[in-house]
Amino acid sequence: MAKSRGHLTYLYNEHGMGVFTVDVRVTRPGRRPRWKTFRRVMVDTGAEMTWLPEADLRSAGVETFKRDQLFVMANGQYVTRHVGMAVIECGEFKTVDEVVFAQPGDLSLLGARTLEGFNAHVDSRKKRLVAAGPIPAARVRSAAFLGSTVSTSSRARRRASRRHQITITD
Repeated sequence: MAKSRGHLTYLYNEHGMGVFTVDVRVTRPGRRPRWKTFRRVMVDTGAEMTWLPEADLRSAGVETFKRDQLFVMANGQYVTRHVGMAVIECGEFKTVDEVVFAQPGDLSLLGARTLEGFNAHVDSRKKRLVAAGPIPAARVRSAAFLGSTVSTSSRARRRASRRHQITITD
């Protein structure tokens, strides 16, 4: 069973679990873009990369960047596919990412790395992509270095930086 709303399509499997698809536009990076629209691309956070049909990617000007990359499919089967670089758009979201040249029989998938590039996360309840908010640059454990105790003289700044080490966490 499928329901459509704008550029999103909702699919339901036999267990009533919702899977949704989106429409995306793709082109090669650089000048003179040739945008190609891909309809009903399945959003798959379990897939590392985005997979789109090779012929359509080539018609958008996307060229091979890496040859014969090894992938393991959901069923455990190993396959090799070429990979290219593309600009990918979905509604308000846009990124540059590696994209797999899918062969006949492969699914069209929007993968986790593209979602990360979009700075979007999946709202599984509403079956949609949602802006993730500001992009964190780094977390600081101790902000004392940034406080008012730091003098404007370079000698004092060096002493303060030795006393108040800023630690980056992941």
